[in-house]
Amino acid sequence: QVQLQESGPDLVQSSQTLSLTCTVSGGSITTSDHYWSWIRQPPGKGLEWMGDIPYDGSTSYSPSLKSRTSISRDTSKNQFSLHLTSVTPEDTAVYYCASMGAGYWGQGTQVTVSS
Repeated sequence: QVQLQESGPDLVQSSQTLSLTCTVSGGSITTSDHYWSWIRQPPGKGLEWMGDIPYDGSTSYSPSLKSRTSISRDTSKNQFSLHLTSVTPEDTAVYYCASMGAGYWGQGTQVTVSS
C-alpha cells in the first residue's frame, strides 16, 4: 500500500527556513489525478492546508501562506518537499504530508520554532 513519511528537523530558529521532505513508497507521485499536499496543525487548533503539488508538477498554495511557502518535488526519489521561510513561533505545529483525495497520510512530524 502507499505510505508517506515526513522527514526534517524538529527544531527551527525564528526567521529561518523550515524544510521538510515527504517520501512516498508503494506508489508514484506522478500518478494521474493524485494531489500531494502539506497540512499542519498548530497546538490546540485545527488542520490547515498549506499547499499541494499535483501529479503534473504544478503548485497551489494557501493565500495566507503563499508569500512564504514553496513546494517542490524530486520524481527520481519519489519525494516532495515543503519550504516555509521566515518562520516564527506561530509556525510551531505538527506537519503532515498527504494525498487527501486518495486517503494517504503520513504520521506527521512535530516542528517547533524557537524564538
